[in-house]
Amino acid sequence: MSIDLNSDVGESFGQWTMGDDASIMKVVSSANVACGFHAGDPITARRTCTAAAESGVHVGAHVAYRDLAGFGRRFMDVDPVELTNEVIYQIGALQAIAAAAGTSVTYVKPHGALYNTIAHHREQAHAVVEAIRTVDDSLPILCLPASVIQAEAEKAGLRAVVEAFADRAYNADGTLVSRRLPGSVIHDPDVVAARVVRMATERTVKTIDGQVIDVDAESVCVHGDTAGAVAIATAVRAGLEQAGVPVTSFL
Repeated sequence: MSIDLNSDVGESFGQWTMGDDASIMKVVSSANVACGFHAGDPITARRTCTAAAESGVHVGAHVAYRDLAGFGRRFMDVDPVELTNEVIYQIGALQAIAAAAGTSVTYVKPHGALYNTIAHHREQAHAVVEAIRTVDDSLPILCLPASVIQAEAEKAGLRAVVEAFADRAYNADGTLVSRRLPGSVIHDPDVVAARVVRMATERTVKTIDGQVIDVDAESVCVHGDTAGAVAIATAVRAGLEQAGVPVTSFL
């Protein structure tokens, strides 16, 4: 029994800095690198991919809506053909940057509003799947369990990797509590670590209203932009290792 730890990284932009990517790389096994649409820029992307290569961490394309101002957290009613081409563009850009950094893109993880939308929006889910299939149908996609994107990916022959979230509160239906609501993000490293150990060993998680639901995930996301992200990720990894759960890539 093992678990993958992934984190959203490479989200700094110009003179604006977000997260401590270098420290996170020492803890996780997979790095979701921003492709420039919701955050990131070429310098940040190459620096982040280089750090991943040096740490033996797998690189994933963290694709998003074209929404720098909103950090990719706003729904956008994008034409499916346009969305397909924009995802192709982002994956391709990061493939080139990763190659220059001595590594490669090995999976895809949609970001923010796009991630949440394709959990239920079939047209946009199909558009994202079409983009990945067109670029490289060996690339897995990280997604929520029992989601439309999982079904669309598997129907197209792609590998769908179910993930859970270390520091995000869950609703009873398995969706994530909106960031607009209180309690949606958990900041206590010990609490987060205990949740992830439970996810990995018992395959369950407690919801925001106290229910216990199943969560059978291959990967767990520890957000790189959460306050105290490095302390949280470090506590999670230590908790898993103490519980006898190795942290290894899902690839």
